[in-house]
Formats: sequence, structure tokens, C-alpha cells
Amino acid sequence: MKVGIVVFPGTNCDRDIFWSIKTLGGTPVYIWHEQEDAGDIDCIILPGGFSYGDYLRVGGLAKFSKIMDRIGLFADEGKFVIGICNGFQILCESGLLPGVLMRNINMRFICRDIFVKVERSGYVFTKNIEGKILKMPIAHKEGNFWCNNETYEGLKKNGQIVFSYCTLDSEIKDAANPNGSLHNIAGVCNIRGNVLGMMPHPERVCEELLGGVDGRQVLDFVGRENG
Repeated sequence: MKVGIVVFPGTNCDRDIFWSIKTLGGTPVYIWHEQEDAGDIDCIILPGGFSYGDYLRVGGLAKFSKIMDRIGLFADEGKFVIGICNGFQILCESGLLPGVLMRNINMRFICRDIFVKVERSGYVFTKNIEGKILKMPIAHKEGNFWCNNETYEGLKKNGQIVFSYCTLDSEIKDAANPNGSLHNIAGVCNIRGNVLGMMPHPERVCEELLGGVDGRQVLDFVGRENG
């Protein structure tokens, strides 16, 4: 797959995801946020960082970038969009995903490894890995996912909750819900299943030398012949 990586002022995980996509057999290209056309690509990734310095609120300014209109059309065409950490926040602010990411319950920046359970398979991002527990890092101050009850019930009914925080043999204390997210939600998708938002960083665990390979199970579709 040819994968477009959107770069906003303040993005700082663009090189991480570029390297991971290349390692997994995809073809990564950078897309500057002021571009009006994404070009001939198969998937768009909004990486982590601090777009516009998180001024106003996380993702609140990035949603007005020119590329976001094209990403909305891109998603409507059924093509794949992934928002990781700040990218997840931007997708929620832009209305491409439901909910909002608020300040962590402890009001602090959290940077550590956590565990997430894959709640739903069948999507290209989680093909054949439903029920698996993955170890990935988080690094955010606003990762507390919230939505109203009506939206939450819709997420459950439609199978849109993709990842939930969990524990594994109590290896990491209090890891079940590191930021206070509603019902331990760590990642959701749209109804169609082609737009994914997640707070953990799969791109940081795609090589053993860098701490593990669990992230490959989320991103390896970029190297598969048919996605």
C-alpha cells in the first residue's frame, strides 16, 4: 500500500510511523497539512504529536487544515484512515469519529507501556486478532475518551469499540485504565470500519530491538497484497 502520513506543525511521530510502514512493506509518503490533494494513495495516517502546540484544545486547530477536507472525502470513498494519539484527537474534533479526548483523570502526561484487548476483528486493522492482548506504549495528556450514553450504546451495538485497556498478570500497576477513559476505551472506528482512532502507539512496537512487535498486528495490512 501507498500510505500518506500527514504532518502538521507540532507533529513529532511522523518519522516513527514512516519507518514502521516502510519496515512492514508499505510505501510511505509525507503529506503537508496545507495540501489540498492527498494524491494517489491507499491509506492516510495522522500520527501523534502536538499539532499547533495543542493550543485551544487538542486537535482544535488541526481540524481546519486544508488536508482535512480531503481526508473526509477520502474516508467517504471507503479508503483507510488511521489516527494515532494526536491523530485520534484530530479525527474526533473533525467529526470523522465519535467522542472526545479529554485531559487524563490524573491531570498528568502519561508515558508508559500498557495492554489493550482487541475487542473487534473483521476490520482490516484487526484482521483475525479479536480477543488478543497487545502491549503498546502510550504518551499523552489528553487520552481520556468520553461520549454521551446514547453514543456509547451505538458504539457497542455497531461493534465500533476496537481496543480496550486491560491488564496482563498485573505486570503494570493500574494499567487497566491509565487515563480514565469511559469503559476503558482505547480505540474506536467509524460505522463503516475504515476509519480508526487509537491512543496507543503501534508504530513504536514494530521491531524487537525497539521494544516489541505487537504493533505489527495492527499495521501489517499495509504490506499485504490486498490490504
